[in-house]
Amino acid sequence: MLLNYGVSIGHVPARMRVMNDPGTFVPSGEAAHRAASDEEIEELKRRIEYGLQLGAVAVGFGINYTAAASHWEILEMFRVAAKFNASCHVHLRYGGIKEPMNGIHALEEAIAAAALTGAPLHMVHVSSTGLRDTPKLLQMIEEARARGMDVTTECYPYTAGMTSLESAIFNEGWQEAMGITYKDLMWVATGERLTAESFARYRKAGGLVAVFSIPEEVAKNAVAHTLTMIASDGLLQNGKGHPRAAGTYARVLGRFVREAKSMTLMDALRKMTLMPTQRLENRVAMMKHKGRIRIGADADLTIFDPERIIDRATFEEPGKYSEGIVYVLVNGRLVVKDGKLQSGVWPGRAIRAERQ
Repeated sequence: MLLNYGVSIGHVPARMRVMNDPGTFVPSGEAAHRAASDEEIEELKRRIEYGLQLGAVAVGFGINYTAAASHWEILEMFRVAAKFNASCHVHLRYGGIKEPMNGIHALEEAIAAAALTGAPLHMVHVSSTGLRDTPKLLQMIEEARARGMDVTTECYPYTAGMTSLESAIFNEGWQEAMGITYKDLMWVATGERLTAESFARYRKAGGLVAVFSIPEEVAKNAVAHTLTMIASDGLLQNGKGHPRAAGTYARVLGRFVREAKSMTLMDALRKMTLMPTQRLENRVAMMKHKGRIRIGADADLTIFDPERIIDRATFEEPGKYSEGIVYVLVNGRLVVKDGKLQSGVWPGRAIRAERQ
């Protein structure tokens, strides 16, 4: 499994810097709510290009966090990425099921930008964006690929996502858009489900919420779909966060492969290892030595018991270790031995494209 760190350049942090946004994890000021001027778009392009010249592996977008970003602004960022054959990894502009501002419309924007510029497209978190429309988004990606476009996607094996409550995602209309309400949000710091009163109070303060919006059947089918990679998208802060940070891969191998038999072991392993490396290797030569077991490949290996592996992380204990993972090697050095994390071992290397 891929344990080394990659380096990318993000449209969101670049926009926050250009617009002097005071937000930390996500934009909370002008970067979220104001359209960029022509001069600011040029500065954004310059910053993205500089990051790619330094070896950033891809360009990240959180368009749903920067709701005021124009379609033209996003298209201009895709143009920069295309110059470097860098894939664009996109949180779509809209999530949910409400017409016309839904996941289908948002994916159309991203596919159009990729088609116009030639930039590779990776749509992130298909199930938490598409919700019950997820099969339609997967069909759109299949159709784009059938026409020769370089479009990929991923998902995580949970029915809840996680994000910041102060973000633009929870602007007015969020309940109708996602088909959920206050009780479907969990305040991570305390584990409490929200009400109208606590929503307003915590939104003003800012912090993480778990969003229980993905139907169980949608999550199960998305994980097993031939197109999807498995992504953890993990986030832990002071021991609080989403169990996907610690449990994603063991959950797939234990609950989806062994128990539900919704895919084969080899298909699951391919989704976690080879497919992610293939997404990046056209730009990043280092990735050609990842995700495979062969002579000359980097010795990044996870050795587990397929009859015993299972996730133990929960929303109450999101950092709890999985069971059944015996050894983990990074660049040939043991970081987990006999099921125990080894202290003082730091063999990881940053993954970068060639500097230009």
